[in-house]
Amino acid sequence: MTAVRQERARKSTELKVPLRRAARELGLTPREFELAVQLGEVRTCAWGQDGRRVAREEIERHRSSEGFPEALRTRLWVVGTSDGAELLGISPARFTRLARGGCFAPVRFYMNRYRVVVWQYLATDLVEFADRSPEMLAGRTPVLLREALEKHPDRRARSWRARRIDQLRAGAEGPWERAAVPAAVLDPGDLARAVPDPDERAYLIALRPALTQARPETAAARDAVGELVTAEDPDEVEWHLHCLRAALAEARAQRPAPGREGRHADPVPETPAAPAGPLLPEPQAEPAEQAPGAACRDGQARRPRGWRAWLRARKGARAPGRTAPATAGRRP
Repeated sequence: MTAVRQERARKSTELKVPLRRAARELGLTPREFELAVQLGEVRTCAWGQDGRRVAREEIERHRSSEGFPEALRTRLWVVGTSDGAELLGISPARFTRLARGGCFAPVRFYMNRYRVVVWQYLATDLVEFADRSPEMLAGRTPVLLREALEKHPDRRARSWRARRIDQLRAGAEGPWERAAVPAAVLDPGDLARAVPDPDERAYLIALRPALTQARPETAAARDAVGELVTAEDPDEVEWHLHCLRAALAEARAQRPAPGREGRHADPVPETPAAPAGPLLPEPQAEPAEQAPGAACRDGQARRPRGWRAWLRARKGARAPGRTAPATAGRRP
């Protein structure tokens, strides 16, 4: 029986690949692999206690797909302000205004050597925005964008938080884990207001997922990251409070938190209006494109092979008097 169990364990191990090995087999850097998991491009599964692995069939699904590995890398291509502006054929200043106005959500950020937050965007998000709203790329700043910037001068952190919350909620495996997701962006005071019971609050804090893997070394950088992962605007805070209360009611109905056995669940609160998003259409948090290639310096992504041809095709598609081909703006 022992030999049979050992053989089953060996086969199970072969069918579930450690994350580092999975990244190597998929030709991805650690940062690319992290992004692929966040976007759902690479699906992981539970392993042991609090561990994650990648099923062998998931790796083979990618390796047998057309265009591997460049196609996968291209779907993970991220760009900063300069490359994003070049991709859209606009100035970096206009690109920044569009990003601040919430026209497209950052997919991640890093702190550069000067401890400045550098936002990065999925290339396909930008291309889809350009296809959807070409009028935003030329001429005077539209009234809606000006009004959005007057109301919220910079929505980048808020848009990124919303994107990460959606990703984390989709990956939560239980009701209490789902309730811990909105709790992750609330400051201690707001969390205590929503969850007065200390046992429940401690349980949620223990379950809260991390919005970012960034681990700055200096206190100033840690404070900056702490601000980015915390909801600020009153309507944003109120929306996450509502989501937390509703998720708590669902979690309590299924099982109480440790220390709360036998107590009654609180009623589900009324739903407030969702926080006002940017006045401009927001992109959906869909898988998109990043960079292939070698290691990144200062957090910058690698450009996929053929990106210049893709860029030239997009510029040609937008040239005056020309009709964009059906494939313009899609994956290279």
